[in-house]
Amino acid sequence: MHLAKPRFDIGLATNALDPMLAFWQGEAGVPFDHLLKVRRGMDQHRHDLMGSVLKINHLADPLPRTPPSGYRELLIAREGLAEPRALTDPDGNRVSLVPKGQDGVTQIGVRLAVRDLAAHRRFYGEALGLPEEPYAGGAAFRAGESLVLLEQSADAPEDAPFEGPGWRYLTFQVFKVDAEHARILELGGREAVAPRTLGTTARISMVKDPDGNWIEISQRASITGSLDPN
Repeated sequence: MHLAKPRFDIGLATNALDPMLAFWQGEAGVPFDHLLKVRRGMDQHRHDLMGSVLKINHLADPLPRTPPSGYRELLIAREGLAEPRALTDPDGNRVSLVPKGQDGVTQIGVRLAVRDLAAHRRFYGEALGLPEEPYAGGAAFRAGESLVLLEQSADAPEDAPFEGPGWRYLTFQVFKVDAEHARILELGGREAVAPRTLGTTARISMVKDPDGNWIEISQRASITGSLDPN
């Protein structure tokens, strides 16, 4: 991918807004940036993860109790830490504050449990076109400053729905969504949502990795200056 922003974002869904905001802004120390009104009954509370965005999507209607995605843990690099500090938010989502550089994480990283490491290595390396880095726990792929850590696990979920609580998707910002989306499909990715324009904010699409984890491809006007698909 030709990244328009040298890092990825991560999104979760919740019904428990107040305790989640208290945890993430307080205990986890992630500053609030701004509120995005996505649609009626859904607000996105955007927080700054050193240039990445933590998207806390608050749904007014009860979320279905669907199986979790393969996104198991968010890692946040912090200067001055001697050892990792494992935390869990009010919804049970795992996050660790880690010494800068641990497992190659210098900004943020995401641990992703996968059923077939080889298949995911092909997807992240070929379909997404991300460079691979050494990782003793499996395979690591870098998107600018951010890192995806793939770990083979027999109990990794398969085809988890988009709707549900917890970690649900990653977002990669690109210059041309339509071209990137088509390329990913040609190289083995699965389409979840065809490219579409969301008002004047962004043009987005959704693809799935080999286990069905959701990935948003976004052409955001505030970054690229244009939502032109061509």
